[in-house]
Amino acid sequence: MRKVLVIDDETPTLNMFRLFLGAYGFAVFTAENGTDGLEIFSRERPEIVVTDIKMPGMDGLEVLRRIKELDPRAEVIVITGHGDTELALKAVNLNAADFIHKPIQKRALDEALGRAEARLNAHGKREEEITVQFDGELAVIAIKGHVDSLSWPALTEARERVNGQGSKGVLLKFQEGTSLNGAGINAIIQLLKESRKGEQRVAISGLSQNFLGIFQMVGIGKLAGFFGNEEEAKKHLAQAR
Repeated sequence: MRKVLVIDDETPTLNMFRLFLGAYGFAVFTAENGTDGLEIFSRERPEIVVTDIKMPGMDGLEVLRRIKELDPRAEVIVITGHGDTELALKAVNLNAADFIHKPIQKRALDEALGRAEARLNAHGKREEEITVQFDGELAVIAIKGHVDSLSWPALTEARERVNGQGSKGVLLKFQEGTSLNGAGINAIIQLLKESRKGEQRVAISGLSQNFLGIFQMVGIGKLAGFFGNEEEAKKHLAQAR
């Protein structure tokens, strides 16, 4: 049974999480502030932590930073308000695994937990996280797991394979559960810039709505098109030939 810790200063929110997560079969721990949350984390070492960003006293960003110091593998999902994209980006730069917005929707929570579970199950399999397949003049770079600074060699190798094949179109296909930190986002930007130098068309599919907002904020939309699924992206690349 996986352990989940929820940190939020609003009692109704904690009650909601106890109800939902308990029904999902998680062992649920809750804290009303960051200090208590860190104490529970140190004692129980839950694999997943959900923390509000805006809390009195120690805020969620500081909680995130300290949890990652204690256990870099912990999956930390932060809760933000709608429109708090800059705060979400700061959380991503501190290695937050994901983020959900208030008011919390069950579907968004389900998806974030599903991505966290997928990443936990993928720990130790980094060598399989980035793969390349070719479909005529189209190259598909499939990305899963957590993309960070350690992903750069694999991304570079993927780009070199694509260049060697002479592919005119490149699809970055993000698999379910994929997350990125600041270094990972920078690695993707660098890959896209290199593709543009090679006059390759690039499309992105499968990105969660949360990370899609981050990508748009940092200007990746100027380097690649965003599509809801692989088929739409391939169709766009084929028409752009």
